Amino acid sequence: MPVPIPRQRAIPAAEGGQAPAAATPDASPDGSGRTGGPGGPGTTGSPGLTLLLVEDDPGGSLSLPELVDSAGRPIRIRTARNLTEVERLLTDDVHCILLDLALPDGPDAAHGTDRTPADADELTPLRHVLRLAPRHAVLALTTSGDAERGARAVRVGAQDYLFRDELDGRLLSRAIQYAVERKRADAAQRQLTESRLRAQENARLERGLLPTPLLEGSPLRFASRYRPGRSRALLGGDFYDTVRTPDGSVHVMIGDVCGHGPDEAALGVELRIAWRALTFAGLVGDELLSTLQKVLEHERANEEIFATLCTVDIAPDGRRAGLCLAGHPSPLIARPGHPAELLPYDNGGPALGLLPRARWPRQQVQLGGTWSLMLYTDGLIEGRIGQGNQRLGQDGMVEMVRRKLAAGLRGDELLEAAVTEVRELNGGELTDDVAVLLLDRETGRER
Repeated sequence: MPVPIPRQRAIPAAEGGQAPAAATPDASPDGSGRTGGPGGPGTTGSPGLTLLLVEDDPGGSLSLPELVDSAGRPIRIRTARNLTEVERLLTDDVHCILLDLALPDGPDAAHGTDRTPADADELTPLRHVLRLAPRHAVLALTTSGDAERGARAVRVGAQDYLFRDELDGRLLSRAIQYAVERKRADAAQRQLTESRLRAQENARLERGLLPTPLLEGSPLRFASRYRPGRSRALLGGDFYDTVRTPDGSVHVMIGDVCGHGPDEAALGVELRIAWRALTFAGLVGDELLSTLQKVLEHERANEEIFATLCTVDIAPDGRRAGLCLAGHPSPLIARPGHPAELLPYDNGGPALGLLPRARWPRQQVQLGGTWSLMLYTDGLIEGRIGQGNQRLGQDGMVEMVRRKLAAGLRGDELLEAAVTEVRELNGGELTDDVAVLLLDRETGRER
């Protein structure tokens, strides 16, 4: 005898934001589906929800009555007698699948499932349905004497299981709503987890792309601060590196790719890695920058992309250096008994990527015995100060660093205080990437 099921309350919308399709009647004479409700097949307005019942009893031992939602719209009920019909009737407007676990494991039931011997026969149809409808809620039907099969169905992937011989309208309505909402919550949680994993992976990748200074054996002390302009990013278009070559020279570089997106960040990493390789190969000055320009021209997304660059190669004795500037701000040097000042910019060349046959002269700089050399990108000097459009500029930065040095700040403390003050003067986070490096040498620290 069919179990009478009273009318249900509304079934929630499908998980994942799928909109119901237009309300059209399903073919009922062959039992593939039927439409019920006071409005009938021709009801106008928004369509009702759809439940797909999967059971193979030609006598219809599980007879569902006409159902309407709280707005009086018909809830369409489709019936599939086998898994082949499930594939045909499973359209985007189906919200929940009610599967009879007694459905035979026929030749069309599965295609290469990976199942254990214990549930190979009885859960094959469920596995197939779950493969066909990974975003749909699925309820399993079994008998009251076979609760273990229902429990296994939940372990396999169904949202819940029901007993055929204890089914009533309130229970079915509540189970359908719970199944749909649980599926929706599971999908949201899965998306959140995937987003977190992607964010963690991106963070690990970006951290791995940041440079590790190679200064083993050098008496120089190194400090840096790096803040990308992109929200929640670890890597921006600014890039830097520091290495010590076998002859004892220390090479330091800082650069800035125009733009702030991930493409610019990737290009900055490519230029940094190319600079490190070329430096270890013995290139300096114009030869090094000319080769880097070729790398940029081959790797940039379009011809409008350029990069500024500053390279300094410090002699093994630490008292002199070679300086090359490619459209980049000149470094700042601080020495005992002298106010901090900018290194000369007399012979700077253009940014990389602007002129095909450009040249970048290497000028000699006397550093002295004890000194601090600060390299930076324009993000440090282009922040606003107070109201209006006035910028900090190089002069403002030099004056600020002088104050910090007079207060006794050195190394990491100096950089942190400088970047913090620039941010405060700007009235909040800086929109451009900021990279600042500091190399310190003290007489008597040579090894």
